[in-house]
Amino acid sequence: MVYDDDSFPDRIRRAGDAGADAIEFWDWREKDLDAIRTAAADADVPIVGCTAGGVLTDPEAADETVETIRESIETAADLDCPSLIVTTGPDQDGLSRERQHANIVDVLRRVADDAEEAGVTLVVEPLNTAVNHPGYFLTDTVEGVDIVEAVDSPNVKLLYDVYHQQVTEGNLVDTITDHVDHIGHIHIADVPGRHEPGTGEINYENVLTAIDDAGYDGYVGCEFSPTVDGDEALNSTFALD
Repeated sequence: MVYDDDSFPDRIRRAGDAGADAIEFWDWREKDLDAIRTAAADADVPIVGCTAGGVLTDPEAADETVETIRESIETAADLDCPSLIVTTGPDQDGLSRERQHANIVDVLRRVADDAEEAGVTLVVEPLNTAVNHPGYFLTDTVEGVDIVEAVDSPNVKLLYDVYHQQVTEGNLVDTITDHVDHIGHIHIADVPGRHEPGTGEINYENVLTAIDDAGYDGYVGCEFSPTVDGDEALNSTFALD
């Protein structure tokens, strides 16, 4: 998101030049993975996240989604990418939340062994429905943690997106602290606008300190659209650490 005016390999190189420790991206399909791999190696930054695909809320799509996620696990392993972002898909008309919740758990249980064998962690992401993703199923942290606990695999965790959860539920510091053992990846952006930290209402100095104090030792991804030059936005964000 930060360098979206550049070609994809150039975004990776610019992120490395700006001092990023790693890079991540969304859907790996229809991307030149060889070019991405080369750019990441040239920039000396590992690839640490991409998206899995599939619709986990629809029981009729369960078998197809399992195969989609398995294919993504193989791709992530080939890229030496440790995390695979799993979005649940939309709330299905005519199906209870309980049925959809159960299907999400079932799909993740079916692919958990594949993830463990590949050394890839599936991180399930709640999103906000008020601004960015109307109709999406999973919105709050507690239900996300319930799903992770029900799957009961060390390679299935929660992606905690500070931006989305500020829009949805707030109470950021306590929520992160209470659930840090279930969090496998973190995204940051400010509210409103999904811009770089410091442009909105979130006190990121306090939030990032709380993340450290809670014992989180994973990556924090800069998933924001900058209001200034990308290098400037990253520099101001890195200065908060």
